[in-house]
Amino acid sequence: MDYQKKLAELMILAAQQGASDLHLSVGKHPTVRIDGNLVPLSNEAILTPEMSAGLIGALLSEEQQEKLITEKEIDFAFSYENKIRFRVNVYFQKGYLSAALRLIPVQIRTIEELNLPQILHQFCQAQQGFFLIVGPAGHGKTTTLAALVDEVNHKRMEHIITIEDPIEYTFTQDRALIDQREVGEDTVSFHRGLRSVLRQDPDVIMIGEMRDPESISIALTAAETGHLVFSTLHTNSASQTIDRIVDSFPGAQQGQIRSQLATTLIGIVSERLVPRISGGRIPACEVMFANSAIKNLIREKKTYQIDLVIETSVQGGMMSLNRSLIELVRKREISLESAENYSLNPTELRQLLG
Repeated sequence: MDYQKKLAELMILAAQQGASDLHLSVGKHPTVRIDGNLVPLSNEAILTPEMSAGLIGALLSEEQQEKLITEKEIDFAFSYENKIRFRVNVYFQKGYLSAALRLIPVQIRTIEELNLPQILHQFCQAQQGFFLIVGPAGHGKTTTLAALVDEVNHKRMEHIITIEDPIEYTFTQDRALIDQREVGEDTVSFHRGLRSVLRQDPDVIMIGEMRDPESISIALTAAETGHLVFSTLHTNSASQTIDRIVDSFPGAQQGQIRSQLATTLIGIVSERLVPRISGGRIPACEVMFANSAIKNLIREKKTYQIDLVIETSVQGGMMSLNRSLIELVRKREISLESAENYSLNPTELRQLLG
């Protein structure tokens, strides 16, 4: 079998079907994820260990193959003829090779094209501060992050530096000067890249993901020293995000982290991609602006009251996830059943819907 040719066919097929992911795993048909659901490509042969190794081998350079053998898994970006781009994770399971390929659209879409709340434009206008997009895996955080950074690129003459593992969306420089640094390619490690970023004269810093206390600490310091910092985190809500950040530090440091967060945080958006009645998915968002009330609650260890402030600050542009879901139900974009499935508080959702 010509594995290079077969791999290209599968990639094109996944892109044509509007898939978000392509999975290669022994004993299964190649499988795509469409609108959140796994769909086996049943016209394709079930993958044998040889086929899986052949297809995955066609993705890897010699250097990457060596790294995979020593580390047992590897993350990288892969472009097919500059038309389709993937974020790839190759790993072993039961001694066989498997791969998950996330499709990355070549075109970076705008806030409007992604159906995101208009209020997000305000975060792109900030001169400094710390902004986070949070939510479960596979719910559009990276895509939203790219939309915000690209808006800065089109509107401001700033130096933007990104640190990613791997680079996902590639930006085309417009008014901004953009340096995209990939872990492994352009910097030895995530932490090395982060530690040196402040010496590279950035105005805006995009960190692919907040991984650990060290990356959070550097991001907070960067925001404190006059930079605009964008990043993502795997949490479910704004209040949970603040608790997660603080709790990731030892007790003795938590007071300082609260103080830094209260000073630098400009906002948190929590995002879910919900199945649309007409097909496809649409984002429901919790939007929190770090106003003086929120900042005080962070300082005073009263994060449990943040949800209430969001709920009562609709005039200030804030939005709870339930209100976002209700708006989509009323516009007949999503079903009530979907809204309940994605709500963190279905009882409150039903009460608000009356």
